[in-house]
Amino acid sequence: MTTTVTPSTTDVAAPPPASAPVVLTHRPGRWIDGWNPEDTTFWQAGGRAIAGRNLRWSIFAEFLGFIIWQLWSIVVVMLPAAGFDLSSSQLFWLISVPSLVGATLRFPYTFMVAIFGGRNWTIVSAGLLLIPAVLLGFVVSNPETPFGVLLLVAALGGMGGGNFASSMANITYFFPQKEKGWALGLNAAGGNLGTAVAQLAVPIVVTIGAASTLNIALAGWMWIPLILVAMWGAWRYMDNLSSAKADFGGSAAALREPHLWLMALLYIGTFGSFIGFASVFPKLIADLFPAFSTFQLGQASITLAFLGALVGSLARPFGGRLADRFGGARVTVGAFAVMALGALSLIWTLPLQSFWVFLGCFLVLFAATGMGNGSTYRMIPSIFAARGIATQALPGTPAGIKIQRKAAAALGLISAIGAYGGFLVPQVLNASQLATGGYTAAFYGFVAAYVALMILTVLVYVVPRKSLAGQRI
Repeated sequence: MTTTVTPSTTDVAAPPPASAPVVLTHRPGRWIDGWNPEDTTFWQAGGRAIAGRNLRWSIFAEFLGFIIWQLWSIVVVMLPAAGFDLSSSQLFWLISVPSLVGATLRFPYTFMVAIFGGRNWTIVSAGLLLIPAVLLGFVVSNPETPFGVLLLVAALGGMGGGNFASSMANITYFFPQKEKGWALGLNAAGGNLGTAVAQLAVPIVVTIGAASTLNIALAGWMWIPLILVAMWGAWRYMDNLSSAKADFGGSAAALREPHLWLMALLYIGTFGSFIGFASVFPKLIADLFPAFSTFQLGQASITLAFLGALVGSLARPFGGRLADRFGGARVTVGAFAVMALGALSLIWTLPLQSFWVFLGCFLVLFAATGMGNGSTYRMIPSIFAARGIATQALPGTPAGIKIQRKAAAALGLISAIGAYGGFLVPQVLNASQLATGGYTAAFYGFVAAYVALMILTVLVYVVPRKSLAGQRI
């Protein structure tokens, strides 16, 4: 089927030179040829509707990916009550290994959309979530399950973390440059919310109707119907774009750019802190305030740990908006400052043994990580645009196109590297507990890291630099 979008003829003013209408060719398998969202007439006439439909199902599939990725963050605190005899260090490994695997998978997942098609890969990547969801239900049903088996199944949950990279890459192809930021922001926020939903819903479902034991197997199986819906929705409503091409050259060039590694470090500090603290927050509450680990809601239990991931997810878009107004570097500096103060406040108030003070300090920390997520991600295109000005690589020129390709590749690579923070944060807390019997040393380490990253941001991106053409980042 071929769809032709022609320019409007209602205006009587002399039109600009006529350009060829956008012609979409729909091939079997929901492949689309000729996609050009930069053509305003085409975009308004039907392109926006197609892109919006793909965005909605992409958000849903990515949302489920985050749920499976972070499922063990809430499951581990229930394992002792289900009869499992595991050390605190082993529980930290079950929390952190999905983040390690998910961060690593983000690298190959970035290119899967261009190789297989966005619709096709969304079906496959959503279907792969069935493996860790089903296996989790089986392995947690038997308290005699060896730790190695539990660790393997937790690692398989990392496939959900990889989905973020392919989902973001897919949506990038559908939207025009002027609307990419908003679309990608919605896609990212929708995914991040999966962590909060998992931590809220799982305790409720596994305790409904439970007498003496938890129905902990439901923690995995309860998501199977939704995963099947996501697969069906991608098959029925999403599209593949033949114009989506893998840019291996742009990725290789981006890896040689020093600013990519600096920004990856900053993103570990912001997004890595968000996903790391979100994954470990239920265990911290259970360790430090066992009486407040869960609250009864009728026949079900609820934990307030989900509030951390929820606050951080909702704060992310605001970080991006503030970055648009005041500059990403300035907002990032502010975020790191608040993160350092939040971590210090936790250290200073822990002796009070007040759960509500602890929760309040942590929610401030989560809000700052979310704001930092948005502002650091916004800095990336600004940095590469400034590099283009500094090197006379003007838009539209071959050098300018090369800069744009590097910037697009850097977004995916930095998001992958930043996700390793989800492994580092729990392991730092684990090391602190093993060495000192508590978490204070770890939080002092986080404070030092945030101050160092704040100073780095000021020196490189706030102070005008010739290498960035004196531009405000």
